[in-house]
Amino acid sequence: MAGGLAEAVSLQPLDVTKTRLQLDKAGKYKGMFDCLRTIAREEGASALYKGLTPFVTHLTLKYALRFGMFEWFKQLLGADKDGNASKSVNFTAGLAVGSLEACMIVTPFEVIKTRLQKQVTVAGQEPKYKGPIDVVVKVIREEGLRRMWSGNMPTVIRQGSNQAFNFMSMAILNKALWDKEQGDGKQLEVWKTLLNGLLAGAVGPCFNCPVDVIKTRMMAQEYGAGAKVKYTGWMQAAQLIAKEEGVGALWKGLIPRLTRLAPGQAITWTVVMRVSTWFENAAIEDAKAEKFAQK
Repeated sequence: MAGGLAEAVSLQPLDVTKTRLQLDKAGKYKGMFDCLRTIAREEGASALYKGLTPFVTHLTLKYALRFGMFEWFKQLLGADKDGNASKSVNFTAGLAVGSLEACMIVTPFEVIKTRLQKQVTVAGQEPKYKGPIDVVVKVIREEGLRRMWSGNMPTVIRQGSNQAFNFMSMAILNKALWDKEQGDGKQLEVWKTLLNGLLAGAVGPCFNCPVDVIKTRMMAQEYGAGAKVKYTGWMQAAQLIAKEEGVGALWKGLIPRLTRLAPGQAITWTVVMRVSTWFENAAIEDAKAEKFAQK
């Protein structure tokens, strides 16, 4: 949870930038830095923190779920008592936990966040959504409860593939670079966990950027009475975006997404590994004490 909170507060402006770039069909923003400057100039610096509350909430909840359930899935799939597992087990457990967190936590919170982030604040004009609770109330009242899960399928694909690559890559890097295995109590220096987390966190987004663009488009559109629904499904959305804007549009927002996610994962993994290593060493000391007592 601590890792998720640190990530959210420090990197939120990049998430707002990513969302705006993914929704920009007219080419208003020329890139990540131009988008940041334009939002700050036209709407004020506080606009770069739109959707912060649902962002913080969903990050802390999903990280609490993710790391606990990952270990549970690994044990089901055949990890040893110390939690060490093969690449395929780490990949599959990550895929399972990513899909689970998408359905339970990520999708509804990202619908709230996306609706808030897409709003362009204009002086003297009242925004449709006043805050996270207002989004929930209006979406359910005007569009129905199921629209809180708009874009769920591309979100499941994104989260599942992200965590599959994330956990597998982290285990590979820990072993290959620093000879660190789960349960050995070895404490890595902060720069090493930051580096590993940075690299592991960058793999998934490079592969699944198209489904992230699709889920943002589907979450941002409204489905109420009289609304014109442009994207009716994730495959249809992919084909339509490529047809109207070019295939490259499916990679919109990749740079701010990488700039946010990779450092975010580096921060989170550093916190998680330091905490988990403390517990590993405590378990090792308990095992030694029990063995000594039996002599």
